[in-house]
Amino acid sequence: MHALVYKSTGSWYQVKDEAGKLYHARIKGKLKIDNITSTNPVAVGDWVQVEQDGEDNIITSVDARHNYINRVSPHNKNQHHIVAANVDQSLLFATLKDPKTSFGFIDRFLVTAEAYHVKAIIVWNKADLWGKKEMEKLLLARKIYEPIGYEMYSMSIDENKGVDEIISLLKGKTTLLSGHSGVGKSTFINKLFPHLDLKTQDVSAWSGKGMHTTTFAEMFDLPQTGKIIDTPGIREMGLADIKKDELSHYFPEMRSLIQNCRFNNCNHIDEPGCAIKAAVAKGKIFEERYLSYLSIRDSIMDQKW
Repeated sequence: MHALVYKSTGSWYQVKDEAGKLYHARIKGKLKIDNITSTNPVAVGDWVQVEQDGEDNIITSVDARHNYINRVSPHNKNQHHIVAANVDQSLLFATLKDPKTSFGFIDRFLVTAEAYHVKAIIVWNKADLWGKKEMEKLLLARKIYEPIGYEMYSMSIDENKGVDEIISLLKGKTTLLSGHSGVGKSTFINKLFPHLDLKTQDVSAWSGKGMHTTTFAEMFDLPQTGKIIDTPGIREMGLADIKKDELSHYFPEMRSLIQNCRFNNCNHIDEPGCAIKAAVAKGKIFEERYLSYLSIRDSIMDQKW
């Protein structure tokens, strides 16, 4: 049986066959070690082959993925975890207040999306909470991200503003929803599927951070066409399987200038004749993005996945 993975709980999976029937399945034992380097050999969005073994449905193989999004495993810094596979786009839910999403977190997510060929769209939620300070930060975000090719939208679910525009982006596509806990993903999904009544939680008063409400990744069929994948809230976006000397290729504004550096192996730190540093000095590359590049580069461990 050929089936699509809709939910992953770590040991059991919910899969749907091509006729639309749901099954519970588990992994064949040896699948865990055969050419698999991630903590989860099967991810939501994977197409798999399933065979019946007595009363059990066994996943025996995983089809080749056309893309995926991954991150450093939250449980083991030396391994990576596949968040979702075979997606058309990702909506990164971000907030300017309660909780605050840093540009550094956004940049890490965008780097991962660039590396794995997934279109990323930034959705600023909770617009009803914004004051003058938040509007100034939104304006800066637009100046930084829109000229380098990233779509950006604003939304207030509580006031039902911008919601229909975001829903229209989902039509006919498989979309990954991601972001910190507390940014409104579950509230948005409840807007799409009121019958699901997904749990939502307020932002922690003492930490200013959202609290986890989604435990496992799960895919939902949209009422018309398309699918969404809900994921657990991410506190930190650890980059996986990205090398230091490749990092600048995943910054679109840097990628177009790299060939102008004097040295082919330029790290864009203190080398003479660096086109990236020259662009930063002239204001053609925002300093915030360059500082993110340096910070991300410093955090990348020379790991072998």
